[in-house]
Amino acid sequence: MEKNNQINGIYFWMLFVPLFWGGAFGAAGHVVTEISPFIAAALRFGAASIILLGIVWLRSEWKTSVIKNHWRGLALMALTGIFGYNAFFFAALEHTSAINGSLIMATTPVFVTAGAVLFLKETWSRQLGIGLFLSLTGVFLVIIKGSIQVLSSLSFNTGDLLFVAGLICWVVHGLIGKKVMTGVSPLFTTTVTMTSGSLMLLIVSFYTGEWERVLQMSGQSVIEMIFMIICSTVIAFFLWNKGIHEIGASKSSMYMNLVPINAAWIAVAFYGSKMTLVQVIGMAMVILGVYIATKKTKTGVLFQKKAG
Repeated sequence: MEKNNQINGIYFWMLFVPLFWGGAFGAAGHVVTEISPFIAAALRFGAASIILLGIVWLRSEWKTSVIKNHWRGLALMALTGIFGYNAFFFAALEHTSAINGSLIMATTPVFVTAGAVLFLKETWSRQLGIGLFLSLTGVFLVIIKGSIQVLSSLSFNTGDLLFVAGLICWVVHGLIGKKVMTGVSPLFTTTVTMTSGSLMLLIVSFYTGEWERVLQMSGQSVIEMIFMIICSTVIAFFLWNKGIHEIGASKSSMYMNLVPINAAWIAVAFYGSKMTLVQVIGMAMVILGVYIATKKTKTGVLFQKKAG
């Protein structure tokens, strides 16, 4: 019973992941008008790493032996999910539009689910498939705002290939995370990978220069950076890894479809953007899709979990 309550609880807590990551879109969009993207990323993940290291130290959970036993997986998670994803993401935005990037990243649950079924022996069900289809359709409507003109104006370039590289990094990060966390706690995994990844980002940020502009950041940017450090990084990444550990990579990935939904309404509420009726319908489809995919059921299973 206690185990069931724990699992039911993680479905609720996972809702904060897309909420905080959605909020990071608007916050980061403003912050990078004052400092360079790589410096912003290095500050965000570097400060978050210090907080996580303090928490792990206070809880006496630092275990060097665990790092020695799982260093390959932890290093790959840091390289792909923290450094690689952010590096490709920021580089891509210099060459292509956010709309193109959003469309590409919206396919994340498809590839994570496929990888989890093929490589991690997770269950594929009709319920998961319906939820995936509904939520992806909803994300598509939100991104294009219901306008065929937006879709027809898309053109693909080098930036889109960089977004694809970022997509691959994030998918690999999630799949490796499931394997690593069979022997490492989600908190320790988050701490080690974020610390390693932030060091990589810090090294690259020195080549971009302009660190002196950090001291000139506005009060709004400072508040937005604090939000990204605590909510979008420390809490969200811990909950993300906890979700992968508790409910699997495929179901956790479904929550990614809520990121653009939260980004849209937060942009309306705090940054003066406008929303169309089609986008509202799309949001409803995403929420319904995620609910269907993650709702417990005893029926509708097409492929049972593989043995062995």
